[in-house]
Amino acid sequence: MPEESPAPESPLIQSLRTAVAAAPGDVPLRLHLAELLLSAGLHDAAVSEVAAALQHAPGDGAARELMVRAMGMPAALTPVAPNTSTVSDPVSSAGPAASAESAAPAEPVAEPVGAPDESSRRGGFDWRAAEQEVDGIVEPRFVEPPLSACGSGDPGDADAWEVSAPGVVRLADVGGMQEVKDRLEAAFLAPMRNPELRKLYGKSLRGGLLLYGPPGCGKTFIARAVAGELGASFLSVSVNDVLDMWIGNSERNMHEVFETARRQAPCVVFLDELDALGAKRSRTQHNGMRNTVNQLLTELDGIHSAANEGVFVLAATNVPWDVDIALRRPGRLDRTLLVLPPDATAREAILRYHLRERPVEGVDLGRLVKVTDGLSGADLAHVCESAAESALLDSVRTGQIRMIGTKDLLDAAKSVVPSTEPWFAAARNVAMFANEGGMYDDLVTYLKKRRKL
Repeated sequence: MPEESPAPESPLIQSLRTAVAAAPGDVPLRLHLAELLLSAGLHDAAVSEVAAALQHAPGDGAARELMVRAMGMPAALTPVAPNTSTVSDPVSSAGPAASAESAAPAEPVAEPVGAPDESSRRGGFDWRAAEQEVDGIVEPRFVEPPLSACGSGDPGDADAWEVSAPGVVRLADVGGMQEVKDRLEAAFLAPMRNPELRKLYGKSLRGGLLLYGPPGCGKTFIARAVAGELGASFLSVSVNDVLDMWIGNSERNMHEVFETARRQAPCVVFLDELDALGAKRSRTQHNGMRNTVNQLLTELDGIHSAANEGVFVLAATNVPWDVDIALRRPGRLDRTLLVLPPDATAREAILRYHLRERPVEGVDLGRLVKVTDGLSGADLAHVCESAAESALLDSVRTGQIRMIGTKDLLDAAKSVVPSTEPWFAAARNVAMFANEGGMYDDLVTYLKKRRKL
C-alpha cells in the first residue's frame, strides 16, 4: 500500500473531519472526506474513513468501490462460488415459476470483470458486473420459497394523529404463532367478521385487546396484522406523542387521538408502551400523569354508547403488572394475549425474511432454527446482521466476494444472549406471587412448560 504523505492535511480536509465528527452517521460526507484523503495520498486514513462508512451502510456500492481503490486491490475480484451451468433464482427456485425460468434461455453473460473498461482504467472495481456474474453461478439460496413476511420486528410506527391507510399485512403474513392467531380469531376477529351472528348472540364489540410479553417478539407487527384483517386504518400512539410539559395538554392530546380515530373509523388505535401511558395511579406522584390516565379511561368508555363505534383499541406492554387495574376492567382492555418468543415455524420465517436480500449460500435453516430457540425476533435480526458483517469484512480483507454461509450464522447465534431472559426473570416473580384471579395463568403455563417455574 502506498505510504502516506508526511505533508500536513489541508484546511479543507480538516474542516471535513470536524463535520464528520459532528455527524458520524452521514455516509456521503464521510465518503467525500475519504476521496479527498485518497487524492492527497493518505491511503491509510482513507481506508479508516471508508471502513467507518461501511459500518453505517454495509451495502453501499460507492463505499465498497472506494475501499478497493484505497487498499490498492487489483481491478478483478473472483467470487468464490461453485461453478454451475444454469442461472437459478436464489429466492424461489423450488416453485413452479422457477421451473419456467430455468427452461428459458440464459441471460447474456456480462463482460468479464477484468475487461479494460472505464472502472479498471481508474484502478477501481466494477461491482455491478461482479454482482451479475455472481447471480449466474451461485447455488439456490433456499430449498423452498420464503414466506411473504415474518413474525417479528417492528414495521415502523406512525406519528401521532397520522393515520395509516388500511395495510396489506394480514395474520397469514405472521410466521408461526398459531396459538396467538387462534385466540385473536376467537376473542376479537370472528365477532367482527360475522355481524349477524354477533347480533343473534348479543356479542358486544366494546372493549379492547392488551398484548403483553417480552420485548422484540412482534406485538406491533401483530397489531398491524389485526388492522389488515379488519380492513381498518391504523393509528399508533406512544408516550412521546401524548405527554406534554404544559398542564392540560396531555389530556387534550389524548382526546384528539381518539377524535381522529372516530373520524377515520373503522380505525385501530394502537397504544404502544401502555405501562407509560396508563401507569398505576397509586404509584404516580405527578398529577399530570394521573389526569392523563383518567382521560384515557374516559376515551375508552366513550361519552355515548355509540361514540366509539368502529374504533378498535389494541395496546402493548412489556410489564402488564404496572398497568392501572382500571384499564383492564370489562369494557376497556378486558382481553389479554401473551406474545411469546417465536416458535420454530416463526423463527424460520423471520430468518428467511432477514436473509432475503443478502448473498447467502447453502444455509441450513433447520439447524439454525434449532440453535436459536428462545431468541426473540429482534435477536434473530441481529444474528443475520452479525453474520453479514463477518462475511463483508472477510471480503474486504481478502479481496474476494464471499457468500454468507451456515457457519457465519451459527457463530453469530452463539454470541447472542437472549434478550428475553431478564423479562422472564421478572415475570417469574409475578407469576408466583401476584397472579390474582388467574390473570397470568397463560404465563404460568409457559414457564412450567419451559421449566422456568
